[in-house]
Amino acid sequence: MNILFVTADQWRGDCISAIGHPCVKTPHFDRLIEDGVLFSNHYSVTAPCAPARASLLTGMYQQNHRVVCNGAPLDERHTNLARELRAAGYRPLLFGYTDTTLDPRHHSESEVIEHGYENMLPGFEEGLLLTDGNPVPWLRHLRDNSYSVRTALEAHLGVQDSGQAVAEPLYRDAHSQTAFLTDQVIRYIDSADADWCIHLSYLRPHPPFVATAPWNTMYSPDHVPAPVRMPDPRQFQKLHPWIKAAFSPACEWLGPWLQQDIGSDRYEQEMRQTQATYYGLVSKVDHYFGKLVDHLRNIGQYDNTLIVLTADHGELLGDRWLFGKGGFFDSAYHIPLIVRDPSQPESARGHTFSSFTESVDVMPTILEALGLSIPRQCDGLSLMPHVRGEETRGVREEVHWEYDFRDVENAVPETLLGIAMDDCQMNIIRDRRYKYVHFTGLPALFFDLENDPGETNNLIDDPACASEVMRLMQRMISWRMHNDERTLTHINVSREGVCQRNG
Repeated sequence: MNILFVTADQWRGDCISAIGHPCVKTPHFDRLIEDGVLFSNHYSVTAPCAPARASLLTGMYQQNHRVVCNGAPLDERHTNLARELRAAGYRPLLFGYTDTTLDPRHHSESEVIEHGYENMLPGFEEGLLLTDGNPVPWLRHLRDNSYSVRTALEAHLGVQDSGQAVAEPLYRDAHSQTAFLTDQVIRYIDSADADWCIHLSYLRPHPPFVATAPWNTMYSPDHVPAPVRMPDPRQFQKLHPWIKAAFSPACEWLGPWLQQDIGSDRYEQEMRQTQATYYGLVSKVDHYFGKLVDHLRNIGQYDNTLIVLTADHGELLGDRWLFGKGGFFDSAYHIPLIVRDPSQPESARGHTFSSFTESVDVMPTILEALGLSIPRQCDGLSLMPHVRGEETRGVREEVHWEYDFRDVENAVPETLLGIAMDDCQMNIIRDRRYKYVHFTGLPALFFDLENDPGETNNLIDDPACASEVMRLMQRMISWRMHNDERTLTHINVSREGVCQRNG
């Protein structure tokens, strides 16, 4: 069986037309949902890119893999999806990137520095390594198609600084990174003489929010949905010290063009245009993903391919007056997950699973789909019983995520908030109605999402909510205790021998 594991970077969980998004159109994602299973309450367990991908590819919560930020090394001792697949006889190829920083205790300094946090996850073989900091293969592709690479890059990257998200780069859509990656995967598949195993990692809809035609004007800024936010950004900043710090010019949540104009008419225009361009980028990834899947159908390989489609994390996109990912906000963590298994019974296809699932579930799901054992390090649960329509027990009643906002190089949040580096952490637990946010070194937050979906009223000190606050605090403590690092905890050595019990 072939394996096609696809991620779209920074893809919000609501940006699928099949679930009723008022703007964005995703016909190819919708078609996959009709032939597979959509997990509609799926969440990344951490952000930004490197921590999120570490969890996705190891099946571990951040508290265990400890990739706390972009550039934090992934401990060499951990296994991962690629290593498990390789050990089972597969040849896992990477097209794109995994944002992995190698463990400097096991690799030379020059090797660690060469790609920084954009190295390739150990276990993968390079199909095409294409990172934001080293897009050389794509630049060669532009040169081979008679573009001035310098001019194209300046047009592509320069727009990000101006905030004019409607502007178009100088290369045609057919020569964009998204198109280039897709074509490279198709070329490899056509040359493969056996079953293949591919992780395709698209950069889009990640910034810079710059789209080629026709995607740059596909959606009108006049028709994008309103962001979820308080009317006044100054009032929002009073909600919590961390939120006030997030708006500081020293932080990276707002570009310079937003910092100076927030709350003005220009801000509103730029925000809406950025939203419209973002939706265009989502539709662009949908288009090229559809091209790839249609090719599989045309060559007769679709019905022999396990397809898993998801994201690393979401995007705030103006919610809470912010852009990017992180914090305790749902839109930065709620992401899509669609699984299409060739062995699925017909009765299970087109199903939407609405209970909570997490990004740490993806690795166990892929391994079980292939009949492989799940390493004890994995904190997630296989979703294959839901994919195959089998009766299951123990579905999640809540979802968890972690966000570490330390700044190892510059100590910006530490300085702004007056806390130590190891206190720059928050843990979030969210059920159907309530959300509790625990900070290591700052006051907690508690929201009633049923009556306050915008999370504008912190009820942490409301006596009427005390029992619910205590309930979620206790569940969070139990969750962390249950998921403490467990690699050797199922083994006991005595004079009689070694006892091992897999729980």
